Amino acid sequence: MAASLKPTPAILLSRPCSISTGGNYSSRLPLQPSPRPRFPHVQASPATEATPTSRVEHETRDTYNHVASAGVAAAPKTLSRYEPSLWGDYFLDYEPKPLQRSEKWMIARAHKLKEDINMLFESCKCTVERITLLDSVQRLGIDHHFKKQVDIALSQITEDEFSSSSLHHVALRFGLLRKHGLWVSADVFNKFKNEDGSFRKDITNDPKGLLCLYNAAHLLVHGEPSLEEAISFTKHHLELMRDTLKSPLDEQVKRALRVPLPRTLKRVETLHYISEYMHEERHNPTLLELAKLEFNLLQHVHLKELKYLTKWWRDLYTCVGLNYARDRLVEGYLWCYAIYHEKEFAFSRIFLTKQLMLISLMDDTYDARATIEECRQLNATIQRWDERATSLLPDYLKRFYTELLRIFKDATSEVAICDTYHVAYARKAFQDLSAYYLQEAEWLHQNHKPSFKDHLSLSAMSIGSPTICVGLMVGMGDPVTREAFEWAAGYPKVAIACGKIARLMDDIAAFKGGKAKGDMASSIECYMVEHSVTSEVAISKILSLLEDEWRTLNQAHFEHHSHLLVVQRIINFANSMLVFYAGKDAYTFSINLKETVESLFVKPIPM
Repeated sequence: MAASLKPTPAILLSRPCSISTGGNYSSRLPLQPSPRPRFPHVQASPATEATPTSRVEHETRDTYNHVASAGVAAAPKTLSRYEPSLWGDYFLDYEPKPLQRSEKWMIARAHKLKEDINMLFESCKCTVERITLLDSVQRLGIDHHFKKQVDIALSQITEDEFSSSSLHHVALRFGLLRKHGLWVSADVFNKFKNEDGSFRKDITNDPKGLLCLYNAAHLLVHGEPSLEEAISFTKHHLELMRDTLKSPLDEQVKRALRVPLPRTLKRVETLHYISEYMHEERHNPTLLELAKLEFNLLQHVHLKELKYLTKWWRDLYTCVGLNYARDRLVEGYLWCYAIYHEKEFAFSRIFLTKQLMLISLMDDTYDARATIEECRQLNATIQRWDERATSLLPDYLKRFYTELLRIFKDATSEVAICDTYHVAYARKAFQDLSAYYLQEAEWLHQNHKPSFKDHLSLSAMSIGSPTICVGLMVGMGDPVTREAFEWAAGYPKVAIACGKIARLMDDIAAFKGGKAKGDMASSIECYMVEHSVTSEVAISKILSLLEDEWRTLNQAHFEHHSHLLVVQRIINFANSMLVFYAGKDAYTFSINLKETVESLFVKPIPM
């Protein structure tokens, strides 16, 4: 392949992000991962079937054929037929049932409860009281109302002497501090070990402590074998006892064994914990009441956003006429909601959803509709970012390109005057993403079979997560600085790790689902061919690589403390992959998200 048609992933990843700050800008939002499914099985010929071969030889040979046949240079693409939207105009017409109390009363009551909780923070006299209160307000989803009090409490927890012999309290303190970018050595758990370094048997009689240690240990960074051992030890004993525990601890253990607490989608876990908190030995009714009020008040805000966005998406989807693309507005909104659900980020959340849907259209166009020449034309016009370039596109893409420019332009006038530079960074990240899509199309067209390393270097970018790491900051206000945009626009390790988690989980889900879309070979197929192993071996290796990327995310808490707010949002996005891609591609096959959507946006919490 000519060099001009196949720049290496390293070249793509090192391209400078040049930002101008004059003229018309627009903003960009996150992309939604597109599926990278397994290719259709190639039937063996009779002669081949007669030749005895091992399972490894047979499966890797077939996979090689899949990879080799993935790019048919001149053949037109067969349009993918995705399932229609599960939700349609549901949220456009949806009128929630009246709550037991008026919104005005709920707001006034919430204000009073916040004052009471402020006093709770002030009345804490020791570390155990502080960590218990902090853990409760965070898990109940109300901590964003007490930012100042949380910071003061964390400072006091860090400075105070702490010599508790309670595994639960030691692990709780460890996890709280690490989540907030405050380093705590894993040596704090040595007091629960024997002289040979193994964990003492007596702590297996403390299921609550074991669960807390299990969750806290998942905040490990690279080079912490003692926390790896803690995970293995606690997991083994929790699995042995999970069917003998009482509620709500039994359900908490079962959920954690599926997804450790630091990797959960916060609002889904909040719903679980609200229903469980009243059964805690020392639960506080004030915290619980505010959590319920807060959830229902925010749900009302989110329903208004969904109504507005459903109308916007219907108009856009009809206007651009790209009927081959996935119709997934509600699922796209859920992705952005996972990053930030708080009321103060309404603009960022709405704008992020708009961009995510545009990227979904672009992704499906590159993957499922456009010829290689049309892919090149689309990327060229996106790099030019000029309405006069519209004439270079085929007719079916002209309206999409026009709407793309308009939405970015509108964002410039909608964002605060002091934040207009946000849009310039976001637009450049969007343009980079288009270039990654084109690179994949070129590889497919030229029948290029990349190594696993090269494949992952590119596909971790084309999944769009690094692009989102820039776009999610648009409109977030004062906490996000120009320096933060410069940092994110350079695609730091935490952004790449998020991309790898998204890509590898997507590939595993798509491979197991066996749904063929006709795009380039997946990371699993590349690994199988390169190392001549079965899919089980390849997936096992990829699961190990995923654990490394989670550690990179954890390490970002300490390496980029000045950008901690952004790091936490990036981690929220990475956590959402466990909802969208845990065993299935729930974005494409959205029936898998129906229950989650209903619980978050349709069903209020009984007061």
